Amino acid sequence: MELEKRPDGRPQEPPRRSDPEGCVAAAVRVPVRIVALVLVVPVRMAWDVLVVAGRFLRDTVFRPAGRALVWLGRVLFVWPLAGIWRYAVVPLGKGVAFLGRVLLVVPAVWLYRRVLTPAGRGLYAALAWLGRYLVVVPAAWLYAWLLTPVGHALAWCGRGLAWCLGMIVTGVGAVLTGVGAVLYWITRVLVVLPALVLWRWVLTPVGRVLAVIGREVLDALGHAWRIAGHVSRAFGRFLGTLWRWTVAEPARWAYRSVLTPVGHAVRDTVLRPLADAGRAAGRVTRQALAAARLTVRQARADVRRALFGEPAKPPPVDRREPSVAEARTLGSSTTALTKD
Repeated sequence: MELEKRPDGRPQEPPRRSDPEGCVAAAVRVPVRIVALVLVVPVRMAWDVLVVAGRFLRDTVFRPAGRALVWLGRVLFVWPLAGIWRYAVVPLGKGVAFLGRVLLVVPAVWLYRRVLTPAGRGLYAALAWLGRYLVVVPAAWLYAWLLTPVGHALAWCGRGLAWCLGMIVTGVGAVLTGVGAVLYWITRVLVVLPALVLWRWVLTPVGRVLAVIGREVLDALGHAWRIAGHVSRAFGRFLGTLWRWTVAEPARWAYRSVLTPVGHAVRDTVLRPLADAGRAAGRVTRQALAAARLTVRQARADVRRALFGEPAKPPPVDRREPSVAEARTLGSSTTALTKD
């Protein structure tokens, strides 16, 4: 009993007992995590490299190849099969269904309604009359005068046999009950109690220790995997930064500060004058070729006139509209008459 009251007014907590699982976990946690970190970091970095390579292959190779295969499969298989189904199989199926209906279904329905139904009614009546007087009546007489007495006799004999069997079963059950009780206690003493002791005092503690070790190993692997991910990400960023400052930025500076001005200077001082000179040479060449063609054409025309003479000129054709020509002719005639 406490002589002084606690200042916070709460009762004193009982002392906690030492947890064997906590001791085992504390002893196993640190070395297991160190070993797991050493083993998992290379695996995680290799895994990240494989992931990056897989994404690159997926975006640059597999996805375009898949789209090409899908398009090729659609062109080679889907569209031809759809066309065959739509324009060959479906019309043929409709035709076969129409012929089957006309040649089989309609005659079968007519035969069933007009022939088989009346014939079936008469045959059913005849078979019912024959069954009644050839089967039902003799069977009822046989059941009433032969099977019923024999059945009563067999039932009486069966009740007596069942009573005898019940007595035998009761005796055998008592014997088996005693034997079962003996076997139960023998099994309990020799098997169940040792197994229970083994389970309670050996397997359960060992299983708890192994569960703690397994849990710590799994936790260590999870922590190591996450730490390895951070390390791999940091290493990847370092490589990206190194690549940017050693290759990308110098290449960009060289392109902007050196290659672009040099290219502009070469374009303005060499390529553009060469292009202008080439265009001027092309124009001169085309003019010379045109002059040469014209000279050859005139020489050929002079030779033709010297050999065959001047060609006959066709009479001039008035290509104006007839109404305008006639109006002008009438105007000139009227003017001449007026002068006269």
